[in-house]
Amino acid sequence: QVQLVESGGGLVQAGGSLRLSCAASGRTYSTRTMAWFRQAPGKEREFVAAITWNGASKYYADSVTGRFTISRDNVKNTAYLQMNSLKPEDTAVYYCAADTRWSSGYYSREEYDYWGQGAQVTVSS
Repeated sequence: QVQLVESGGGLVQAGGSLRLSCAASGRTYSTRTMAWFRQAPGKEREFVAAITWNGASKYYADSVTGRFTISRDNVKNTAYLQMNSLKPEDTAVYYCAADTRWSSGYYSREEYDYWGQGAQVTVSS
């Protein structure tokens, strides 16, 4: 079992920045990939970014490339999402996810077996 707890969400003006954190506990040694997804009202949950267990590879949705940066600290068992140049369309609940089954992909919700409770990010125009 892996438990994930997000923090760092909030309200920010367009063009501003926020950093989300995802603290993992439990069987963290079994985690292959950590990822962030988001879900806006009335929309499906969508992929934002993912990072492999050693941080060597990172993957981003086109909509956030160049603005968001994913990272992880395996000593602290924490993943981060630095969000810069935020836009109103980034408003959503952001979810942290972990893959402990060593799936082959990164972009699909089905690749991840543990999820956090979500953190609200609201960007005002």
